[in-house]
Amino acid sequence: MTEMVYGSMPVRVTEPVLPRWWRTIDKWSLTAVLVLFGIGILLGLAASVPLATRNGLDPFYYVQRQAFFGALAIAAMLGTSMLTPDMVRRLAVVGFVGAFFALAMLPVFGTDFGKGAVRWFSFGFASVQPSEFLKPGFIVLSAWLMAAAQEVNGPPGKSISFGITCIIVGFLAMQPDFGQAMLVLFGWGVVYFVAGAPFLLITVIISITGVAGFVAYGSSEHLARRIDGFLSPEVDPRSQLGYATNAIQEGGFFGVGVGEGQVKWTLPDAHTDFIIAVAAEEYGLILVLCIIALYGCVVVRSMFRLMKERDPFVRLAGAGLACIFGVQAMINMGVAVRLLPAKGMTLPFVSYGGSSVIAAGITVGMLLALTRTRPQGQMGDILFRRGR
Repeated sequence: MTEMVYGSMPVRVTEPVLPRWWRTIDKWSLTAVLVLFGIGILLGLAASVPLATRNGLDPFYYVQRQAFFGALAIAAMLGTSMLTPDMVRRLAVVGFVGAFFALAMLPVFGTDFGKGAVRWFSFGFASVQPSEFLKPGFIVLSAWLMAAAQEVNGPPGKSISFGITCIIVGFLAMQPDFGQAMLVLFGWGVVYFVAGAPFLLITVIISITGVAGFVAYGSSEHLARRIDGFLSPEVDPRSQLGYATNAIQEGGFFGVGVGEGQVKWTLPDAHTDFIIAVAAEEYGLILVLCIIALYGCVVVRSMFRLMKERDPFVRLAGAGLACIFGVQAMINMGVAVRLLPAKGMTLPFVSYGGSSVIAAGITVGMLLALTRTRPQGQMGDILFRRGR
């Protein structure tokens, strides 16, 4: 009777979450990340056993921990990839605030584990590096501020984000962690460039960064030692770079064979910063090229999908996330082949490290969420809306 008087209510037919997620996700990028994680476990079986033996632990202690943290990272990646852009933004802002507070507390409660840089909180059973979790939140926050600045009567988002960048870089330089500081500055520069930064201003920022680098070189013995080692025409064969360089040369095209590599017995960071040297020695150039192609697949496919995106926030945030993911991998491999000074930076999803792999999972999860296919509307409608 009620329907006869008032009429029936239309029922909205919505597609279930998982089928919609699977239909809109970039399956090639998702597959590339899963393959990278599998390669990381494979290399961990070779690289971490000598370290576990030296420390009196179970031979596969570090592999088991990597598998555990990797499972958390994959779960975080898949869960984050199901979010909408608005939910990604909210998650990033909350995560950034928490990570920034933790970063500010490092000088008081942090530890350096004997490496000369206070970057971690130690909890006994595990350690956390706040800067790893800060990066994705900061990139998305900067993109949100710059996208808002493009609106009529919008806030001065570019200036605000630049001020936040300077504060973060200052905290990272105090640790000192110049590698992460440069990566944060680079990520902000990518977002700023995509947002339409004047070329003159970009040049000024690069010049200021160069001057700051010279000042840091003169005031930081830690940085000066690494730069001097990089610029030296000869490599100490007993240094980490020397061992890594020799391992890459020994590997050739096809490697010396599974389990036959020697660099894992001499390099203390063979399972983290120099994992690519283990890959090159045992599996050769073939595996290294495959790893590079997998990172390139994620970055290039994300950029192509973002080119079709008409939401400024999604474009800016996606470009920044894709670039810091790819550049971190490039820096790690560049250090191993002595194209860059030592940075102490992990290879995402491949190197051992709880903070690194979980933060990488969140970063790629956000990127996958932002690059999912969604209705874009007509360009004329967007121009009309902006003109009102």
